[in-house]
Amino acid sequence: MKYCSNCGAEVVKQIPADDDRLRFVCPQCEIIHYQNPKVVVGCLPVAGQQVLLCRRAIEPRLGYWTIPAGFMENGETMLEGALRETREEAAAKVCDETLYRLFDIPHINQVYVFYRGNLDGDYGVGPESLESRLFSEEDIPWSELAFPIVTDVLTEYFEDRKTGEFPIRVSTPSKLWAKHVGWKPTPEGKI
Repeated sequence: MKYCSNCGAEVVKQIPADDDRLRFVCPQCEIIHYQNPKVVVGCLPVAGQQVLLCRRAIEPRLGYWTIPAGFMENGETMLEGALRETREEAAAKVCDETLYRLFDIPHINQVYVFYRGNLDGDYGVGPESLESRLFSEEDIPWSELAFPIVTDVLTEYFEDRKTGEFPIRVSTPSKLWAKHVGWKPTPEGKI
């Protein structure tokens, strides 16, 4: 950040009073510009014994398969965002949705929240997808999944399906999770 979005003055980086970390502060209007994690929301659409995945039409990881997901927008709940992303990326609707998986990823300033739900009708392709398709467990293109978190969610889902128990899991992946696919976030932290 270089300039204050409130008054246009050049900002400085300093620790404000009663704070414990560097922030962008405007010396002109004294506004503190907080930078907070981005929230990524998504949904794992299920149809019988299959799951719906999308092949990415955008970077990073163009051409790789993923769960419909993206950044939460202002003014929407996490569930609304997950359902919107599912409509946008897979032209799909989901019903009977339930919170399923949370990942805290502090080293890229993101939080991922995934729901699980039943595919409600048809599906298709949105502007950020090359294609979308239903996969049985044995047909998942494991070596073509876009992100390690997609692998984690799918692996856990198929294990949970065996028992019929779908606990909400929360974890913090290490910085190494991205290395095995060679993925690095953009400066904006985009996935």
